[in-house]
Amino acid sequence: MSNLRAAVFAYSEVGHTCLKELLRQGTSVQAVFTHEDNPAETLWFPSVAALAREAGIPVFTPDSLGDEEYAMLLSLRPDVIFSFYYRSMIPERFLSIPPKGAFNMHGSLLPKYRGRACVNWAVLNGETVTGATLHHMVRRADAGDIVDREAVPILPDDTALDVSRKVAEAAGIILERTLPSIALGAAPRTPQNEGEATYFGRRTPADGVIDWAESAVRIHNLVRAVTRPFPGAFTFLRGKKLFIWKTQTGEHPSFDTPPGTVLSEDPLRIFTGRGVLRLLEWQFEDSRAQSPGAGDILGKEPEGETRPS
Repeated sequence: MSNLRAAVFAYSEVGHTCLKELLRQGTSVQAVFTHEDNPAETLWFPSVAALAREAGIPVFTPDSLGDEEYAMLLSLRPDVIFSFYYRSMIPERFLSIPPKGAFNMHGSLLPKYRGRACVNWAVLNGETVTGATLHHMVRRADAGDIVDREAVPILPDDTALDVSRKVAEAAGIILERTLPSIALGAAPRTPQNEGEATYFGRRTPADGVIDWAESAVRIHNLVRAVTRPFPGAFTFLRGKKLFIWKTQTGEHPSFDTPPGTVLSEDPLRIFTGRGVLRLLEWQFEDSRAQSPGAGDILGKEPEGETRPS
């Protein structure tokens, strides 16, 4: 059982999994800092706040981390700080408070995929493996020495949600095996190779627009990277926004026709810059829109039109 006194900053599936593991190991969690749920987002993960409150842990949801939170941490005197998918950078001065260190759980195999939306980017880029990394926190995001890593596979049809759940499970495994050394103040340190580091920024709903000149595989990767519960990949037909939620690749015929052309209606097959993409699940934003037909060309929104994302 852990004798650690911890302050935890956590959110999302990884946050819930890791907080649950800390409690399972008997860690004395003195406070949990998390975020108010955004009503504009689809919540696909269990609540960190609810788990903490069930365990009798004080929960705080500040808009930012400032003097009040710093003074609170000083008074709590935690042995360690953990950040598990907390959405804000923890100020550098906070990191020097706990004598046994401050640690962040990141959703990639660092130093690859530093930054935001790391799972979505990994799926989009067609990676076949990713994972979770526990590292010492420093001033720069995701740049501290590595404590431990756990890899997970990305299968060809895995969505970002599928991979996120694998990463959360990997994070729990890491915490289970590293907590004893952290409690002793002897967490491993392996410096990251800066020459291998890659960084990716946040994604917005507008980034889901499909370029049909891309290959069928690339578009398939985009679809599974941003499909539900994320905002989704989309295109336009006759000025109407069309969301594409699930696709399938496999055909590589050659046609003398523009990318984005509908080749058949049942099944719905679209010609791309390389190969044919089959649409398995799709939905118009406007339910009154006419279904795609053979010969239609999907593409970008007509110039001069402004429509909500």
